Amino acid sequence: MKKYYRYIAVLLAAGVLSCEPEFDTPVDELGTYSNGEADFSSYVALGNSLTAGYADGALYITGQENSYPNIMAQQFALTQETNDFTIPYVSDNTGGLLFGGTVIAENRFVLAVGANGEPGPARYTGSQPTTEVLNTLDGPFRNMGVPGAKSYHLVAQGYGNAEGVPAGMANPYFARFATSASTTVVEDAMMLNPTFFSLWIGNNDVLGYATSGGTGEDQTNNTVPSTYGPNDITDPNVFHSVYSGIVETLTSTATGGVLVNIPDVTSVPYFTTVPINAIPLDATTAEALNNQFAAYNTQILPGLVQMGVITADEAAFRQLNFTEGQNYVTLVDEDLTDIAETIQAAPFNLDAQTASLLGQLRQGTDSDLIPLTSAGFLGTTVGDNPNMVNGVSVPLGDEHVLTITEQELIKEATTAYNQAISDIADANGLALLDANSLLTDIAQNGYNFDAGTVTSTFASGGAFSLDGIHLTPRGYAIVANELIKEINITYSASVPGVNIGNYPTITLNNEVN
Repeated sequence: MKKYYRYIAVLLAAGVLSCEPEFDTPVDELGTYSNGEADFSSYVALGNSLTAGYADGALYITGQENSYPNIMAQQFALTQETNDFTIPYVSDNTGGLLFGGTVIAENRFVLAVGANGEPGPARYTGSQPTTEVLNTLDGPFRNMGVPGAKSYHLVAQGYGNAEGVPAGMANPYFARFATSASTTVVEDAMMLNPTFFSLWIGNNDVLGYATSGGTGEDQTNNTVPSTYGPNDITDPNVFHSVYSGIVETLTSTATGGVLVNIPDVTSVPYFTTVPINAIPLDATTAEALNNQFAAYNTQILPGLVQMGVITADEAAFRQLNFTEGQNYVTLVDEDLTDIAETIQAAPFNLDAQTASLLGQLRQGTDSDLIPLTSAGFLGTTVGDNPNMVNGVSVPLGDEHVLTITEQELIKEATTAYNQAISDIADANGLALLDANSLLTDIAQNGYNFDAGTVTSTFASGGAFSLDGIHLTPRGYAIVANELIKEINITYSASVPGVNIGNYPTITLNNEVN
């Protein structure tokens, strides 16, 4: 069996290399526009990777320059005198990080043509990363976006302590520009006496769980974040408490601000690009597989129903069927009854290895999602055994599939977070951007602008970068414009938007091996 990259190449082939439209952004005299009731003179942006301008699986200078806070700051400056919007720039456009000279974060993805002549994402190899975490910058900075940060990390002391980075106790990005080893992100932001702020935090409180295929835990009802794993879902009560405290602190000096809610992380290209029925089979292979699992379908599952081990509905759900053409993957579903121990005993008497394979086995459905990073794993063999094919005769592990049950946990947490954000915005008279609706609408209908339409199609759609999660400069420009609209409404301002077409999407780069 081969690796299934081809369907990604098909998506990339159309439209990616088209020329970018050119527009002229007018340079306006100060006073043409109005800040209304807002005071943008000391603007500070707090958040995670989306705020930092992270793209293509890395943080690099061009992405930081095209971050939505930087775009907004430039527009704010057209309405009144403002402080320079300072950014903790990395050292290059390569991406990647060094810690004591050792690479701890990979280079960015670029779109490259492979040996087969097809375009696809690949790590940039034109140069080595030069951003050294231990070469600290003089903060604080106005873009306080910290890649990887969850809500409670913004108020965690020591989150920027470089000594804690190797053990995963601190964040390498914040360690580069934290004003001290013990400071917090919010404390550093407050050193700038913000008059206006933006806050987009909470995505990572569910994103790690999602991208790991649900290998973490749902920590709802656990209010002690120090006990959480990196891929766990944050308790909504913890989120509400932390978020409310952050806003209370920021509004102690700021007379205004804008909050951004949490998008449906399962609707981004990272989860919508790889089809669940990605396995092509010829008639002979399909027949052989049906014969291989015949006893499972016709004897084991019905027998377990008779024994009362599983229900008839679960037995039907676990049936396997292979046909000529595209087939749904096989997978391990941890929410199914684990039958491994039962089928090793009479009347089935299966060996331990076979029983383990069948323990929580089922075939995928249209409701399941395959992460983008699993594309190259589907259809590969275990060792050199042609009969042990991942996603076919060998079921995919939990990390390769986000099941409907796991998606529901994400949805419940996201809904709770967004309700908290909405309530806090109302209570404090702050502007609010519904990023959940915005990105869902882009996924379903696209986003129209003067020169065309931006969609969420992987690589060719224009909204999302090559990691399938973070935005392109054009995507960040859309967010900036939508934020400006909400700010103008809330504060009776007339901040101008930007021309979306001035901001690039994805271009071809062959400097990879």
